[in-house]
Amino acid sequence: MRSRDIGIAVAVTAVWGFNFVVIETGLDHFPPLLFNALRFTLAAFPALLFVGRPQVPWKWIVAVGLILGVTKFSLLFAGMAAGMPAGLSSLVLQSQAVFTMGFAALLLRERPHPVQIGGLVLAAGGVALVATRMGTNLGAFLLLIGAGAAWGLSNVATRKASPPDTLRFMVWVSAVASGPLIVLSLLVDGPSAGLSALRAFDLEALWALTYVALISTLAGFAGWGFLLQRYGAGTVAPFSMLIPFFGMASAAIFLGERVHAIDVAGGVLVVGGILLGLTASRTAGRPAAALVRVGA
Repeated sequence: MRSRDIGIAVAVTAVWGFNFVVIETGLDHFPPLLFNALRFTLAAFPALLFVGRPQVPWKWIVAVGLILGVTKFSLLFAGMAAGMPAGLSSLVLQSQAVFTMGFAALLLRERPHPVQIGGLVLAAGGVALVATRMGTNLGAFLLLIGAGAAWGLSNVATRKASPPDTLRFMVWVSAVASGPLIVLSLLVDGPSAGLSALRAFDLEALWALTYVALISTLAGFAGWGFLLQRYGAGTVAPFSMLIPFFGMASAAIFLGERVHAIDVAGGVLVVGGILLGLTASRTAGRPAAALVRVGA
């Protein structure tokens, strides 16, 4: 890769890692479902007016919108609101690689390489190691595991869709997700909670919403899509392993989260296991994107 493009890859993963800190900030101002609804509404409009018609069948846009936008991010936001630390969230969410391989084997009949299986067993072990210190926050941890499972399923749907323009695809996915999320927020959070959050809207809330919608979602996926088109998933996907590093480091710096030895050991197992699976994927000639799809 050219040095400029390496810089883009690192910058995008830094944006996605820091995104967990911003989500934590946003959850101080909004209920989880409302925050998620506002995030995807802002990501879709007014961008929808400029990106043109979708380039993939509608069934895949709807599927990814409901699985990724509604389910995955709602579980992620709910888990963090329930007490899951931002830094650990960025790590535990990488369980998506395990679920991606499982769903690919079940739905796409892809037979994983033995080395890939071994790598993902290591990654699963790292996630399990982190779970041992969650204590009373086990429910929040399980919400993050659910988010990882939803992300894995959406990866398979995105793989089937094979969008030629990642940014355009994400704008339409965001548009599909925004409507159901608004309805869910009204039903679950209640109109009064939403109105209270909007009345208390301030610059910090605006910053959090702008970051997760425009910088993380639109700019992040635009940069990542550019790299995937130029170099392919096998070259670009390993950079995604920087996300937990940036997530845990930024949470420690900006939120004062303590990094425990168990977190470090779990992170090494998760990142090492997924990288091992990616290496095996490239050796076997399989698309690395089947293992790792990023963004937060």
